[in-house]
Amino acid sequence: MLFALFPDFISNARDMRKLKASCLCVLLSAVGLAADPPAANPTIDTDEAVLIRAALQPSTLESNLRRLTDEVGGRVPGTPAMQRAIDWGVQAFNAAGADRVHTEEFSIPHSWAEGATEMAVSATGTALDPKLTQIPKVEFRVRCVSIAWAPALAAVRHVPVIDVGNGIPADFAKVGDISGKILLVHSAVLKTWDDLFAEYSNAPPVITAAVKGKAMAVAFLATREHDILYRHTNSAEGEIDRIPQVLVAREDGERIARLLASGHPVWADLSIPNRIGGPIKTANVIAEIKGSEKPDEFVILGAHLDSWELGTGALDNGCNAALVIDTLRAIKASELKPRRSIRFILFSGEEEGLLGSRAYAIAHRSELDRAAGVVIWDSGTGKTTGFTDGGRKDVLDAANRLILPLKQFGLTEMKTDMEWGTDHFDFMLEGVPTFVADQDEANYLENYHAVSDTYDKVDFVQLKKHVAEASEFSFGLASLPEKIGPRFTRAQIEESMRETHGDVVLKSSGLWDAWESGRLGRQKQF
Repeated sequence: MLFALFPDFISNARDMRKLKASCLCVLLSAVGLAADPPAANPTIDTDEAVLIRAALQPSTLESNLRRLTDEVGGRVPGTPAMQRAIDWGVQAFNAAGADRVHTEEFSIPHSWAEGATEMAVSATGTALDPKLTQIPKVEFRVRCVSIAWAPALAAVRHVPVIDVGNGIPADFAKVGDISGKILLVHSAVLKTWDDLFAEYSNAPPVITAAVKGKAMAVAFLATREHDILYRHTNSAEGEIDRIPQVLVAREDGERIARLLASGHPVWADLSIPNRIGGPIKTANVIAEIKGSEKPDEFVILGAHLDSWELGTGALDNGCNAALVIDTLRAIKASELKPRRSIRFILFSGEEEGLLGSRAYAIAHRSELDRAAGVVIWDSGTGKTTGFTDGGRKDVLDAANRLILPLKQFGLTEMKTDMEWGTDHFDFMLEGVPTFVADQDEANYLENYHAVSDTYDKVDFVQLKKHVAEASEFSFGLASLPEKIGPRFTRAQIEESMRETHGDVVLKSSGLWDAWESGRLGRQKQF
């Protein structure tokens, strides 16, 4: 009968543990019994403490990731390895205790696989005296890989190589005719996140100029030293790019540049036998914990499952796929029930242009008004310092309150940036509040997309902390009395773009036209 006066006393909703303790003190006082205050009672836990403790418990996190990286390996959509990764995700989610697990298929415009890319260069004499016999002929094989989703190039021999510097308009103006030539493009050594985004944003104008000038191929210098090779794509939406491209080992590329600078003409033999096919099917993996009070509303916690295949996709992004699974396990182990449902999603096709998250956002567009937030981890195992919130000033206060329990891990900052480059992007452009984990670089950049991105690079002590952060923050979003913020209209999204320079992000990533035309993001209202 007394409990009937306090119906929330038996609720599992967030903060009810504090309310239970407070109500218990009032009840005991009313009947004349002594009671310790909540702070003095070591048996009373907050939801935050329960979740964090469950997240930090020993689990299958390491063995899950070992199976994904060592046994499945690199995972490109359309390959048998990608299907094995999808099966891995389904099995791991079920083992973690999900209420429901399923997959959702979508199409990618083309399949792509690299053949045996080969490049060799030779130089004889100098530009002033090409027949000078005192200078021995220079010949060496160049270590290189094809840029992903670039077209094939049938074997060609003795093609002139020219140095176009950084590939800016002034550099092209200096070299003149580029028709039929291989263009060597310089780069800075990768040290910061800004360097990485510059590598992506600098490439499209170079490709445009190369196509316009009818160049044969583009050779980009690797931004990593010590012969480290890696895989990028300059395709924006899974389309086959406009010109053959290779990434050359930095040391080999700089040797070519020095030969050219000293007056030696350089020629290359080049073969890029990429295998390209028609549309392919792949799938996202979705698990769910059903909400206790508002099950039709939902929070998404996600990471991408696919990877490039030169390494085994440990830092990018297997560790965070394993994090998503372990977060579901932790919430289940805590025995707490979120108000809203939480969907745990492993996206496919991220590396080819955020294709899996885009397919999901479009397929579920009719229910995005009920989305209460999207949380993404995608930067290895460097310490999480905060979140970027997709330009949403309206959610800052509530989000800052939600991260207070995470200060013990050094997660303290909420930023109102609009970013591109991971799976929150299409949800952000659909007006849903999004939160992308901001992380220290740690060892992520040097191993990014590279042959060296393997299991041994993962910091599991830090990754466990990330599981705690993901558990607390996603559960917190799902358990607020009201959603942290509404779905923005298209006009509100555009206003946020202007305030946070998100339009610059879309233009630099080649997606502005798609936004303006309505092909991308929240649909125009007519």
